[in-house]
Amino acid sequence: MTWLRCNLSLSRYLFMACALAACGQAEPGKNHGSDNAARASKDSSTKTKTKTKTKPYAFTLPKGLTAPPEVPKDNPMSAEKIALGHKLFMEPKLSVDASRSCYSCHQNERGNADGRTKALGAKAKPLSRNTPTIWNVAYHKTLYWDGRAPSLEKQALGAWKGGNMGVGADGLDAKAAQIGEMPAYASAFKSVFGLASGSDTKPIHIARAISAYERTLLCGDTAYDNDTLSDSAERGHALFMGKARCATCHVGPNFSDGLFHNIGIEVDGKGKIRSKADLGHGKVVQDDTKNHSFRTPTLRNVAKTAPYFHDGSVLSLADAVRFMAQGGNAKAPGIAPGLQDTKIDDAGIGDLVAFLEALGCPGELKVVGHQPTLPLK
Repeated sequence: MTWLRCNLSLSRYLFMACALAACGQAEPGKNHGSDNAARASKDSSTKTKTKTKTKPYAFTLPKGLTAPPEVPKDNPMSAEKIALGHKLFMEPKLSVDASRSCYSCHQNERGNADGRTKALGAKAKPLSRNTPTIWNVAYHKTLYWDGRAPSLEKQALGAWKGGNMGVGADGLDAKAAQIGEMPAYASAFKSVFGLASGSDTKPIHIARAISAYERTLLCGDTAYDNDTLSDSAERGHALFMGKARCATCHVGPNFSDGLFHNIGIEVDGKGKIRSKADLGHGKVVQDDTKNHSFRTPTLRNVAKTAPYFHDGSVLSLADAVRFMAQGGNAKAPGIAPGLQDTKIDDAGIGDLVAFLEALGCPGELKVVGHQPTLPLK
């Protein structure tokens, strides 16, 4: 296996070089996002107040990540804001019926997704897409499968007023004020956002706090990052970088190009577009040539987040790998040009799965309070 180990080291160097050139290099650390959040909850020395300079927050990167997430200028990081966002992420009262928190759809035991084919919203409303993992969500340039949210803050507001939490656009102000008046949060909102006495907490304050917490949910330190792959996983990595062509789209430390591709999920075996097909990114950008295109997901923690693809239509990781290795649905009009049948046999599929299993995130979110669980379907 010596040649495989040499090939692994060389290809990993080339694989990371693109990310280093594009993102800039940062010194990798050893702790996961949950460790950052736990440390943040203990450290209340840095507070964001009106006319008070905040000490810059220093990300601690797990091994394998080469640069911290980008932080918007209007939502600087602080330990106290992260701690507030952590509690809010776990708060069922944010939903219209107190039936779920953000964590309800991003549970540790389900790979920090929900294990459902498609998400389940407030008031048990079935939603239209599969829930992705929350790990490394801060590295996505746009959010949702179709890319309609340009930031974590916009995504938080969208999920809160939309089907996930069910509050509605006209209910956000009242809900934010209600949350801000709760004894568990009132003083933290005043301290973090410099709110004057008697001022209501606004939806953007809650979205910014949750987003700050989500930026700490970093996944690295996997078997891949630590060069402890099994022989099967090493063979799988060689296929991933070569014959299987996975690295055409799954690139960089987060194993995603951040782009939108049509892999043919919305087309049946005869090449006919399904009834009520999801237009995906095409609807967002109002471009028919982009219809049925969806963002390349991260592959970190992928082995723990079945079922797969934007509609959860493929139940096992092996079947998802096989579908992609055969070039997606070749009968689909407008299918991504980079897809092709790579003729990977069953043994190769098994090796690719072994490699993807080596991308499992070792950390977990620290759970706060009672968390409602959603039924699996």
